[in-house]
Amino acid sequence: MAKNKRAFSLLDVLLAVAAFSILAGIVILAINPYRQLATMRNAQRWVNINTILDAVYQYSVDNKGVFPTTIPAASTAICRNASPCGALVDLSALTVNGKYVVALPRDPKSATANNSYYYIKKSATTGRITVSASRTENGIGTISVTR
Repeated sequence: MAKNKRAFSLLDVLLAVAAFSILAGIVILAINPYRQLATMRNAQRWVNINTILDAVYQYSVDNKGVFPTTIPAASTAICRNASPCGALVDLSALTVNGKYVVALPRDPKSATANNSYYYIKKSATTGRITVSASRTENGIGTISVTR
């Protein structure tokens, strides 16, 4: 009498592994954690530039409509610390005693100790303030808010 043994062949195992690999690849592409993280960092950039702009306008309200004098007409990077700022814009007046903001925000991915990688300018013609973030991800271009 011959015994009939039932087992998986090498081909069955290879097909199962291949199918599992294809499904896992599809799931990873659908979730795409790098894109999700980049989207979250862009959302944080929106929040940060609005925080800076709100602090500048709160300062203006408390100072009879006068903005910090350090805001230039050309778009310039904002300094995170009071000194030394060098060619960066010093907005330390906004952080004194935490009145407007406790600390100036920084770009979630590429900021350095002193450079926030957020930019500010004041229009010479309209007097409006623009704060922007140029190091965005997912190809959305510069994030900018003007008031």
